[in-house]
Amino acid sequence: MVKFTLLTGRSLTQGVGKESGKFSEKYIQEVSTCQIDPEDLKILNVKPGDCVRLTTQYGSVVLRAAASTSVHRGSVYVPYGPYANILIGTKTGGTGMPNFKGIPVEVEPAPGESVPDIRDLLVKTYGRVK
Repeated sequence: MVKFTLLTGRSLTQGVGKESGKFSEKYIQEVSTCQIDPEDLKILNVKPGDCVRLTTQYGSVVLRAAASTSVHRGSVYVPYGPYANILIGTKTGGTGMPNFKGIPVEVEPAPGESVPDIRDLLVKTYGRVK
């Protein structure tokens, strides 16, 4: 297990996928993948496409790892969506918006685990799909 800083945000692919629908393959593929610096992938001993478990004080979820040259070492990027929401929590500190960046996150290889189906994740987390 390695400690990183979680960053979440919009990505072009996430935005395009969202226009096709939040259950479209393009959207689901993007929001269920975390971007990690290639050197950090080596430290974790995972390859692009392998599953990793991300855990914050708010929750834990398994995502696919992808190598990224735009994410700096020590950081993990997850596009906005239901998987990121598990990790960011609901506390707003009175601002009305949760903290989307700078969240401590532990990342570990998750061999034998798989990314949860988006519908199953929504039912488990919120008790419903929509």
